[in-house]
Amino acid sequence: MMASTSTLPEPAAEEVSPQRHPQYYISDGNTVLRVENTIFKVHRSMLVKDKSAFDAMFSLESFTHDTTQSDNSVVPQEGDSDENPIVLLDKADEFSALMWSLYSLPAEIAVSMGMQANDTQLIHLARIAHKYQFRSTEAWALAALTTFHSNSTGTPNVQNLIEITELAALCEYKALIGAVVIKWKRLLAEGRAVASAIDVAERLNLRQLLGHAYYSMMLKGREVWDSDPQLQRHQRIRLLSGHYNLLKICEELPDFPPRLNHDSTCIRKGRCRSAFAALWKTILTTKDGNAGIAGQVTRIQSVDLVKKVMLAESIVKALAEGSIPAIDLSEHGEIHVKCMPNVVQATQDKVKEVHENLVHWFSDVV
Repeated sequence: MMASTSTLPEPAAEEVSPQRHPQYYISDGNTVLRVENTIFKVHRSMLVKDKSAFDAMFSLESFTHDTTQSDNSVVPQEGDSDENPIVLLDKADEFSALMWSLYSLPAEIAVSMGMQANDTQLIHLARIAHKYQFRSTEAWALAALTTFHSNSTGTPNVQNLIEITELAALCEYKALIGAVVIKWKRLLAEGRAVASAIDVAERLNLRQLLGHAYYSMMLKGREVWDSDPQLQRHQRIRLLSGHYNLLKICEELPDFPPRLNHDSTCIRKGRCRSAFAALWKTILTTKDGNAGIAGQVTRIQSVDLVKKVMLAESIVKALAEGSIPAIDLSEHGEIHVKCMPNVVQATQDKVKEVHENLVHWFSDVV
């Protein structure tokens, strides 16, 4: 008979002793805090700056704790020693960034306002400053991040961009939201990180990004939608809906020119409007996916509304500037010469309208 065997429990992993922070364990500090496995010793006066949440926390602590026992000996208080620290449920990197902002010299802070800034450190700082209500520190960090990301031209790291976008939404900082949306749109223009952009835009309700993200994925085609593991069922339904809606709009587009506001000197507005409508239709009439006039030919997908209206804008501007030959529209009328700037403005307004309304054409119902 075989002897029975039993599986012995694995020994528990040995707990690593907390380590003092190499910079922010300050010898004459009077408050000890443990964050993850790092011990900080700092000055309480620094933590209560800016009327932060620490101010309220320490005030409540002094009100509710009696520091002496019946024999007149002092009761140990949290934060008095390494053995009895105040424990914060934060990340050590984030708390270290907060200490950096409180203890750094002006010259060190100034570096963070330029292109040599450490954006990861600023992200940590803004997030923890928001949590503990260091209002001026939060505003400064968000402004520094906005400056950095508004001026940087390099290809952004997608995970880093996700973190910044989440931070901007958390803090409701519109300037930073605008800067990161521009970076997302650069990625989308390159066909990169499209599913990630859809996920971020939906989670954070960034409508100015959501429409562009869905539009970029739609142009990739259904084979890509069906094979992308990041996309969920409701997102594929939205893509189908958007494809249907935009195909219908593109088919009708040549027959619906933008509204034209005539110049005050235009006395034949009807003929001027008819000529503009004919020009618009001529530009947008497609055959086998090709669109364009006067040598301005490009291959455009049948559902690519954005490219169609941008083509119209570029041709109208070229006509207004005289850089391409004029189009004979005499059988329809004539665009008044002083109405041409208004024609350009009308097409530009149409491009803007299309960009702003992309999200509306992607709904959950086909």
